Amino acid sequence: MCGIVACLTKDRDKPTLSIGIDALTRLEYRGYDSAGAAFRTASNTIICKKAIGKILNLQKELEEYDQTALTPLILHTRWATHGTVTTSNAHPLSDCSGNFYIAHNGIVENYTSLKKQLQEEGHVFLSETDTEVIAHLIEKYFINNLEDAVRKALEQVVGTYGIAVISTYEPDKIVAASLSSPLLIGLGEDIIFVASDLSAIAPYIQKVVYLDDREVAVIEPNGYTIIREKKPQEVQWSGSAHDKGNYPHYMLQEIMEQPSTLEETMRGRLDLQEGSAKLGGLISVAVRLSRVNNVQLVGCGTAYHACLFGEYLLEEHACISSKSEVSSEFRYRKRALSKDTALIAVSQSGETADTLAAIKDAVSNNILALGITNSIGSTQTRITDAGVYTRSGTEIGVAATKTFTSQLVSLVLLALLLGRQRKLTLPEGQTIVNELLRIPNLVRHTLLCTDRVLEIAKKYENCENFFFLGRKYNYPIAKEGALKLKEISYVHAEGSYGGELKHGELALVSEHFPSICIVPKDSVYDKMVSNIEEIKTRNGTVIAITTEGNTELKSIADDVIYIPETLEILYPILSIIPLQLFAYHFANLRGCDIDKPRNLAKSVTVE
Repeated sequence: MCGIVACLTKDRDKPTLSIGIDALTRLEYRGYDSAGAAFRTASNTIICKKAIGKILNLQKELEEYDQTALTPLILHTRWATHGTVTTSNAHPLSDCSGNFYIAHNGIVENYTSLKKQLQEEGHVFLSETDTEVIAHLIEKYFINNLEDAVRKALEQVVGTYGIAVISTYEPDKIVAASLSSPLLIGLGEDIIFVASDLSAIAPYIQKVVYLDDREVAVIEPNGYTIIREKKPQEVQWSGSAHDKGNYPHYMLQEIMEQPSTLEETMRGRLDLQEGSAKLGGLISVAVRLSRVNNVQLVGCGTAYHACLFGEYLLEEHACISSKSEVSSEFRYRKRALSKDTALIAVSQSGETADTLAAIKDAVSNNILALGITNSIGSTQTRITDAGVYTRSGTEIGVAATKTFTSQLVSLVLLALLLGRQRKLTLPEGQTIVNELLRIPNLVRHTLLCTDRVLEIAKKYENCENFFFLGRKYNYPIAKEGALKLKEISYVHAEGSYGGELKHGELALVSEHFPSICIVPKDSVYDKMVSNIEEIKTRNGTVIAITTEGNTELKSIADDVIYIPETLEILYPILSIIPLQLFAYHFANLRGCDIDKPRNLAKSVTVE
């Protein structure tokens, strides 16, 4: 969430630095870790100045250039994601030669592999940022035409971007491009702007043009052109995304990747001082979101289970009436949704047909449509009003694992944001933020249970039926645990409310029908213990997942798996880990095709 301003005057000798600074100051809400400016001099060189902290500090650095800084001019105010807050990491950033400067808002997800490739080719990097790879790619592809170099560079980029680029080679030109990061062109009397927000430049312009995804704009003194061509592109293949390394299956690799994927989901999004979350993808609908009183969550399969978790979360911590529904049912129901309702669509692929249909239905009825997805550039991102990327990376295994936990964390971030707008207190918000910061390491610790889970899977290897039981926040996890086992081992499994046992399910309980019970030390712990007692009284077998240090269940359950202590709302992120591992080991022992289970596909694009 950064701010970009760029401008070009018809009179190439007219100083415009004061206008640029004024416009940038209007964007300071988007980030104030650092700021920078790059501008042309009379000799057609480029000077770049940066400062840590607020824009006022940058102004002091630029005082001596007030009458000599010429356009094109690009300015940037940063909210740090990749790289710490330093002047070297502040934007604009340049290539090796200092002939290309770029300001960027967004994320280059594949920057690590791109950087390695560029370094092998001799490029020298001066920052820790993901953005710098774009500058070096432009340098690499430049042959007498800046916009062609920018387009070729962006073909290599996986992620989101709103960029403005200037070059010493074409000193009367700005090239801008956008993908899932807002960017617009503002037209004034004798000046043309590029900006990430209309509010920055509104006083100086009469007309505005908004860039659509994958459009490249070329701004010159007498006007602008927008290029959007659909040409065949070379396939850019990164084998690392499809490399299992030393793991026998993608699913196991993806389970083990979860500490790092959760770090990525949260990176740059936690605000400890405010006890809240920063979700740049929702800024454009911030006002509408603040008025929301009802939420309808929709998803399919694993994504629906994330919705169930979100329902509990939003009601308890954001004080918003919430309801979850399977997308395929939602679209065929007659609903009474008011204009203060928001639809939240959850989909790993962003291409789930039933979920897309639900979104379109909401949009057609003027309902605010938000998306949570792992897929940049997917259909879902194009038809929703705004959204949140889970940043889980490529998931090859059909059975979702790392994308699910990233969906859970994304919903916690959303609940934090909405809760702090309403009744969630600052200390409550800060407690959640602090504990979220611990979650990746808690997941690492939880993954150490894999040998114990394998031992239990061997014990129950011949069973054909399982109950998964949970209450409150862990009821959706019971549903998800059952789904994982069904998906890859083809045995019968049911996820149910712990309190519903006595209303029917107990009829199925036996020593050959194990119950996997999720029993952390939370607000419904005593109730779940009572449910376990009901099972044991009927000679049922119990596998319990509970909090470390809890010795009570050793004398009740047949087998116990321990997870670290955390907040009640975060236990699901930990409790699903042993269930994912159990499904994996159980299916592997039975010789199943784990990564490609029968009858299933990763992305469901049909009804």
